[in-house]
Amino acid sequence: MSKLGTLYLVPNTLGDDGRVDQLPRVLPAETIAKSAKLKHWIVEDAKTARALLKAIDSVSPLICTIQEMQMSEWRGAARNAKYGDSVKPADLLKPLLAGNDMGLMSEAGVPGVADPGAELVLAAHKLGAQVKPLVGPSSILLGLMASGLNGQRFAFQGYLPHDTHERSAKLKQLEVESRKLQQTQIWIETPYRNTAMLMACISSLAPQSLLCLGVDLSLPSEMITTLSITDWRKRYPNEAACASLQNRPTVFLLLA
Repeated sequence: MSKLGTLYLVPNTLGDDGRVDQLPRVLPAETIAKSAKLKHWIVEDAKTARALLKAIDSVSPLICTIQEMQMSEWRGAARNAKYGDSVKPADLLKPLLAGNDMGLMSEAGVPGVADPGAELVLAAHKLGAQVKPLVGPSSILLGLMASGLNGQRFAFQGYLPHDTHERSAKLKQLEVESRKLQQTQIWIETPYRNTAMLMACISSLAPQSLLCLGVDLSLPSEMITTLSITDWRKRYPNEAACASLQNRPTVFLLLA
């Protein structure tokens, strides 16, 4: 049996603005060089992937043109099934069986963390292929590092409910768990819902609880702030006051 290829987990930048300028600052030279040598790709979004590869090419020449690369999209089994796409992870990993190395790229940040790529990573392990994570930015870890909250015990919650009442109930539940376990609770939100999420935190959480917002992490416009809910209420008394946070990728961190 021929040797299986390796699945490389390739981090993406956390924002689109100035990607070429960002690259040497947020991705190590080894990550850039290895990514440039890969011809077979599975990506969350082809347009975003091509933009990163174009930026990589400006630093380390690609092994072939972007048009010559073999690129498949994977947005997760549940989402694929919703749109009638029956492709399975093993189908996309066939190049590994032929001995070809592959790259798995997230739309932003690192593959497999808050990302549908985890299903492909598991499938690669089932094939017996080597999985090699490459170093790059993770908004979750960057936010935790800079929050000043408990980095010894934390939990990532993904996305919280969109319904107003369900979201408020979930926030209160996370606050209770955080207080009981002294555990930092971390979650993300679709950027256009940032102000609604912050207002929900301000209205639902206890005055002394600490909330950190990590906004535009690793970008020139980065803003990381940890305050008590009391102080957040003073800073942003209403939704209009926090309009500047809208449509900016944000990580929320809570310690009660």
